[in-house]
Amino acid sequence: MLSFKRLIVGVALTAALFAPVSTPIALGQEAVEMPPLPRPRPDRNEPAPAPAAPQAAATPATEAISAVARTPQSVTLTARISQNGPSIPDGLIWRVFDAMPDASGEMALVAKSEDGTARLDLPPGDYVVHVAYGRAQLSEPLSITPGGNSKVIDLEAGALRLNSAVTGDIPIPATQLKFDIFTAGTDANRVLIAEGVPPNDIVTLNAGTYHIVSHFGTINAVVRADLRVEAGELTDATLFHHASEVSFKLVSEAGGEAIADVEWTILSAEGATVFSNRGAFPSAVLAQGDYTVLAKQGEQVYNREVEILPGGSREIEVLTSVYTGG
Repeated sequence: MLSFKRLIVGVALTAALFAPVSTPIALGQEAVEMPPLPRPRPDRNEPAPAPAAPQAAATPATEAISAVARTPQSVTLTARISQNGPSIPDGLIWRVFDAMPDASGEMALVAKSEDGTARLDLPPGDYVVHVAYGRAQLSEPLSITPGGNSKVIDLEAGALRLNSAVTGDIPIPATQLKFDIFTAGTDANRVLIAEGVPPNDIVTLNAGTYHIVSHFGTINAVVRADLRVEAGELTDATLFHHASEVSFKLVSEAGGEAIADVEWTILSAEGATVFSNRGAFPSAVLAQGDYTVLAKQGEQVYNREVEILPGGSREIEVLTSVYTGG
């Protein structure tokens, strides 16, 4: 079973006989013909090749042996989380491929099973078996011989459960959170493993280090962390966001009713548009920082400079009598 821990994270060799050739050679004003080159002889010390052995005629015994070599044999496949762990009872996907690639370079799929313990019949030969358990997976060689065959694969897998909160342990609604899981490494080398994972979902992974990206909302509230997954363990991790969910309204006086049909634009401190919407009472999740709020009604544009700090939900009013612009 998985144990639990919690993390907090803010030319090829050629032997050919030369055929006689004629090559014109310039020798003064006279052309002579190159005599034929002698055929190469084998090394005197090299033993003469042995004559090919006569092929034995087929007999009932050899036919029986050949038939056994073609008869499918039983094989049992099981997987464990780790070397010392118990067998995984379900949730596995088994695929068996021919070890010899075809003309296109692909290995042909010869069998598939979704049973915890896969029981298959395969002709004797060499194969590659691949097993997947969630996002954890492993491939190993598989040899089938006459008689019963069995193989146990140790996945060396663990699990990861993710959540996020706003600094200060302010909870974030699950509908506002999602996580992306990448392999470790630089930005250019990372590979996406899982995208849009909801909070508190248990994701099974091969043991190793992973790069986690937490998205609070859909704009710019993003937190990153590298987390280690250990074989046989469930790792709980909470990432903290410096952000807040804010709503906007255009009013004629403080605390007044929101004016309808307003075009909203939110600019970052660098002047980039991070959010736009149309309505009386839009909301957005914004990372901590300075912003300019623009509210356009008809031909008139009202604006306000605001600072977003980490915390719970807040409301920002833009007053028509105070914050005006071109």
